[in-house]
Amino acid sequence: MPNDTSLLTKRFAELHDQFLVVEATKAYRSGSFDGDYVDDELLIAWRVKVKNLLGRVCGEQSVHYRTFHEIQATGWSTNYQIGKRQKAVFDAAREDFEGGYLSSVRNLVQAELFESELEQARELLAGGYVTAAAVVAGVVLETTLRQMCRDADLPVAKLDKMNADLAKADRYNLLMQKRITALADIRNSAAHGNVGAFSRADVEDMITQIESFLAQTL
Repeated sequence: MPNDTSLLTKRFAELHDQFLVVEATKAYRSGSFDGDYVDDELLIAWRVKVKNLLGRVCGEQSVHYRTFHEIQATGWSTNYQIGKRQKAVFDAAREDFEGGYLSSVRNLVQAELFESELEQARELLAGGYVTAAAVVAGVVLETTLRQMCRDADLPVAKLDKMNADLAKADRYNLLMQKRITALADIRNSAAHGNVGAFSRADVEDMITQIESFLAQTL
């Protein structure tokens, strides 16, 4: 089954083709503004679908979404002229999406990857491989902190240092910093084979807490 990002790619292509269908209805009309017009119902349907896609991919506070919306409110143009300007915004969003320049898309990809890795950790735990489950979950945690440091222009370092730097930069509070320290201790104990330092319940809770942390950060 295709993942979310492949479905988004497909949706961009579909809406590109659908605008061609809208454009094919172009005809010159006289009225308040003489010029080319297109089928208004088809154009409205296309706009609704694009706004839904831009809201999901870029976010409703993004420049792509807001510009697309603002263009629609402009007057002194035919609906085709307005639609063409909105299509330019759509094309810009598609280019940024396909180039990997949208942070929301990158986070979506990361979330998909981490979800599968945490599912692997759960399967290991269910199979009795408690230490391996802790190590896999710990990798997800450390990878997340590395990306957060890059986003905040902080140096990528050891987990404890990144945790302290991110808390100092107000990326999360001191309570979260302490939780991450505790999770890192389990990961370190597992990596060094110190199986007496944690229990199965500890690792189960570790996976749940990391999943919650990802939901807040990604």
